[in-house]
Amino acid sequence: MTRTLIEKYGETRLPRYTSYPTAPLFSSEIGPGEYGDWLRSVPSGESTSLYLHIPFCRAMCWYCGCHTTITERDQPILDYLDLLQKEVHLVSQTRRDPLAIGEIHFGGGTPTIMTPEAFTALIGVLRENVAINASTRIAVEIDPRTLTAEMAGALGQAGVTRASLGVQSFDPVVQKAINRVQSAETTAEVVFGLRANGIDAINFDLIYGLPFQTVRSCIETVEAAIKMRPDRFSVFGYAHVPGFKKHQRLVDEKALAGAQERNEQSEAIADALVVAGYRRIGLDHFARPQDDLAIASESGRLHRNFQGYTTDECRTLIGLGASSIGRFAEGYVQNEVPLGLYAKRISQGELATTKGYALTAQDRFRADVIERLMCDFRVDLSTIAAAHGFDPDLLTANNARLQELMDDGIVDLDARVVRVRDGHRFMIRAVASAFDAYFGELGASYSKAA
Repeated sequence: MTRTLIEKYGETRLPRYTSYPTAPLFSSEIGPGEYGDWLRSVPSGESTSLYLHIPFCRAMCWYCGCHTTITERDQPILDYLDLLQKEVHLVSQTRRDPLAIGEIHFGGGTPTIMTPEAFTALIGVLRENVAINASTRIAVEIDPRTLTAEMAGALGQAGVTRASLGVQSFDPVVQKAINRVQSAETTAEVVFGLRANGIDAINFDLIYGLPFQTVRSCIETVEAAIKMRPDRFSVFGYAHVPGFKKHQRLVDEKALAGAQERNEQSEAIADALVVAGYRRIGLDHFARPQDDLAIASESGRLHRNFQGYTTDECRTLIGLGASSIGRFAEGYVQNEVPLGLYAKRISQGELATTKGYALTAQDRFRADVIERLMCDFRVDLSTIAAAHGFDPDLLTANNARLQELMDDGIVDLDARVVRVRDGHRFMIRAVASAFDAYFGELGASYSKAA
């Protein structure tokens, strides 16, 4: 039955539901004016998150789906960081009082491509313009191939609390096929250096469905990785969208696994991590039992945002840098994606918002339902409907997609509680899509379900 379901749903393109509505629905109707109003509406003292996008790498990994630019020179990076600091000032000036920051996430690209001095200066500008304190959690994404000992030291001195390391696969055949050669020894040295500088919370990112990948190579990657004792793993399926990411055309499509093989790889990784003592969190995260992600999952306090599963409970997210997305109670905003347009807007003293989305009351209702499904694999529609002032039947009456999922034995609906059946958590994106009012309009924009 599982193989039949994978064959039926596996080729369907589905959102990852890191937001709702999803980014393809953003429009130019939302611009700098709305962004400024929403910035000013964040209550004083309310804990807020920051995301800073650093869109540069030294070499292109052919599987990459991120907004990034390849540069061998430091000057483009320094020029961009100058713009990023100006954007921090612009956001600060738009407010009446400093934002209280609970979480900071540096993403990319490769955030640690900047020099230690530049990173220290950027942290200094943040501290001058927003309220950062000893309890603020700071996370940085790292390419272990390029991290220097000096940069590891700067991260520790700046108060970084969590490092997320790109691993993907330790199979040399796979690494060559994706243009990312990275030994286990190099990764282990970086982990040791980070811990020596007081950064004890370590995440590893793994990917399945890469060219020439096998179940055996996936398991061998896990076995090598767990020797380094990371606290968490994020395990993603490779999204092959060469129509959107032209460099993915360098990937040998004949070497890519089908939906059934991808599911076997995903489950093999999951089984190996669970046997090693990690708890399975949501769709694609794993954490040690004492990690706060595992604790949040057990207590029903797990959340989902653009970085995946998180303990971040901040209602507001400020996105800084080209292509960055922000989230407010009122809706979403996104900065200009091309570096040139972002630079022009910021240099002119303007907020760089180019598009966004204003949430409706029903959007908020559906967003909460989808988040709970993605986090807990069950949702009490009556409870969430009551909190938003809606009738739960709005989501279930004449819902052909939900009925199909029920007929296929993937979900149960009992007393307005939706539960994903054991053994079918890999179908959760399909289940979430049954409550997505916009699903079907933008299918080509998403990755395959399995």
